[in-house]
Amino acid sequence: MEIEVYADVVCPWCYVGKRRLEQALAAYEGAVTLRYRPFQLDPSPVSEPRPLIEGLGAKFGGVERARQMADHVAGVAAGVGLKLDFDRAVTANTFDAHRLIRFADGQGRAADMIEALFRAHFTDGVDIGSRPALAALAATVGLDAGEVRDLLDSDTGVAELRAELAEARSIGVTSVPTFVLAGKYAVSGAQEPETLLAALAEVARRESSAD
Repeated sequence: MEIEVYADVVCPWCYVGKRRLEQALAAYEGAVTLRYRPFQLDPSPVSEPRPLIEGLGAKFGGVERARQMADHVAGVAAGVGLKLDFDRAVTANTFDAHRLIRFADGQGRAADMIEALFRAHFTDGVDIGSRPALAALAATVGLDAGEVRDLLDSDTGVAELRAELAEARSIGVTSVPTFVLAGKYAVSGAQEPETLLAALAEVARRESSAD
């Protein structure tokens, strides 16, 4: 079964959803292929990174409200073994990060690259909108930093990524994470592993009976 994972690497629920999916797959006996699909929560340019809490506060009714939301999701994330440090995280446009993921996918390193980007953003306070930072992160998963920097400084993959982002919205993906199972069944949100496992079993049953 193919699972398409629509996510953005500055989305904390996508990080939680990724880990919960991994937990579900650890208990799933069927064969699965994961395909990572890009989505941008906010495509607006970020001219200068600033503390993420400030950015969230501007969107969600003030810093106090943003901190309450951050504390909640950080608590949920801790339950699946993730450390989210919103006091270190900075705002970033993720277009180049998604270009890097596409490149890593071609090298068979997409999963490693996505994990590194989530950790860099939410735990280490790295500006993942920075091309030098992205090149350095790429090196940590075995990619060539110089090759990545050359890629990001060119137009390679720009048109293709824009088309993929447009396609996500055209098929109705409006929030992330969204998991599309077998090309036709969508599960939205960072669902519990048990819920995802049940969805996998149900889709496998339906696809088997349709053969």
